[in-house]
Amino acid sequence: MTGTGDDGDGRCAAVLIASSAGGVRGLSTLLGGVEATLPVPVLVAQHLNRSRETHIVAILSRSTELPVKLAEDGEHPRAGTVYIAPPDRHLCVRADGTLSLTREERVNFARPAADPLFESAAQALGPVIGCVLTGADSDGARGVRAVKEKGGTVLVQDPETADFHGMPKAAIRTGQADFVLPLTAIGPAITRLVRGDTGEVAALAARPPA
Repeated sequence: MTGTGDDGDGRCAAVLIASSAGGVRGLSTLLGGVEATLPVPVLVAQHLNRSRETHIVAILSRSTELPVKLAEDGEHPRAGTVYIAPPDRHLCVRADGTLSLTREERVNFARPAADPLFESAAQALGPVIGCVLTGADSDGARGVRAVKEKGGTVLVQDPETADFHGMPKAAIRTGQADFVLPLTAIGPAITRLVRGDTGEVAALAARPPA
C-alpha cells in the first residue's frame, strides 16, 4: 500500500471508518481532528444512497486538509488520503493492497458496508485502526473482531455522542473495543495511535469499554 510503513512507526497500515445514519456529520467532525500529515490512508464505508454520490466528497473536503476522493477499483491507496466507498459498491482491500469495488450481496442490509472493508483490510494489511461511528444497525460488529484478530486497534464512538447508537453499541458488545471515545476525541486519537502514543489516547477516553 503506497505510503505506508516507511513514514509511520509500523503500528498501523491504514485507518478504517464505518458509519451510517448521521455519519456524514460524524465523519466531518472526525476528519477535522486528524492531522493533515497522517502517514497512512483512510478508508471509509459510509452507508450512502445514489443521491449522495456527488456531494459527500465536497462536504467532507470542507472539514479536513486531507485529500478526499471516491475510491476507484484497482488503485493503490496513498498515505494521507481519504477514500470513500462509492454508493452501491462494497469497498474492500485485495491481498496485494489495492482497492476493490464490488456489487456483491448487501451486508447488514447495506452496500457499501463496514464488515467487508474491515475484514478484507485486516486480512490484507495486518494491524489497522478500525473506527465505528453512528449508525442504526449492527454493521461493523463482525469487522471489529477481524481487526482485533490481526493485531489492530478498535475505536468506537461513545453512543451518548452518536445520532444513532445501534452500530456503536453493537461494536461495544463484542468486547473488542480498545477505546470508547466522544466523537470530538476520535480524530486526535487516530493521530496519536498512528504515532504509537497509546497512553495519550487512554486519557481521551470517555469511559472504559463495557
